[in-house]
Amino acid sequence: MSNIGMIIEERAADIGNFLVGRLLPFRQKRMVGPFIFIDHMGPANLKDYQNLDVPPHPHIGLSTLTYLFEGAIMHRDSIGSEVEITPGALNWMTAGKGVVHSERTPARLRTTDKQLHGLQIWVALPKTLEQSEPSFTHVEASAIPSWEQGGATIKLISGTAFGKTSPVPVHSPQYFIKIQTPRGQVLNIGKDLYGESGLYILEGSVISEGHTYGPKQILIAKDSTLCSFETTDHTTVFIFGGEPLPEERFIYWNFVSSDRAVIEKAKQDWQEQRFPPVPGETDFVPLPDQSGHLKQK
Repeated sequence: MSNIGMIIEERAADIGNFLVGRLLPFRQKRMVGPFIFIDHMGPANLKDYQNLDVPPHPHIGLSTLTYLFEGAIMHRDSIGSEVEITPGALNWMTAGKGVVHSERTPARLRTTDKQLHGLQIWVALPKTLEQSEPSFTHVEASAIPSWEQGGATIKLISGTAFGKTSPVPVHSPQYFIKIQTPRGQVLNIGKDLYGESGLYILEGSVISEGHTYGPKQILIAKDSTLCSFETTDHTTVFIFGGEPLPEERFIYWNFVSSDRAVIEKAKQDWQEQRFPPVPGETDFVPLPDQSGHLKQK
């Protein structure tokens, strides 16, 4: 019997002046463990007059994880953080009761040709931390656990797995893992996983039970402890998941909560600009149209 319970195809989504490939949420699968939202940015080749400019926008009830393959993004937030993220490093921002941030092309790159490629991920917070104080952590690439295992290169970007723990301060049992195989091989990693698991194929191919899957697909395991697959040459995959949260989560725009009333209050607060400002920023992203955005798990 196949261990693949669902296949999710990347879908185009517009985030303003940039197109991304949306992977989660999906109609039949709102979350994988605590992971509630995944966008694949790029790859995009930007001219000297083209830049990423996402003005200040709010978040509640989640942590954001930004991981780049190419390019750079300047992160500024209402806590006072101002950090440029580059490939291999990681930005982890916990919104808690409310944070505002902007994402822009750094000043040093704004008049040159450049590339941008990466993943932006939301991880829902446990109910007891949904109203916690916001925080921000930047982890350099050199601090992320990385090792060779049977011909594969494995990075534990966040969470705990394989008997190792990333320095990223996650808030529930989870993992986000990068696996690269220069040559095709069989990977049996189920014994190192737990909870729910998803596998995202960035490049190359994955073969499972006679079927071949390619880039821009997520495979959802029926049982993470049975996770076994074969890769072709030059394959890169990301394994993500962990223990699911016991309560359902609601999403409206950039707001995640187990309580609809909290989302309604956040909407009102943003409309009336009661969220804290981002130092040095004056514009902001307006609240979207009210219809059709509140989605249930």
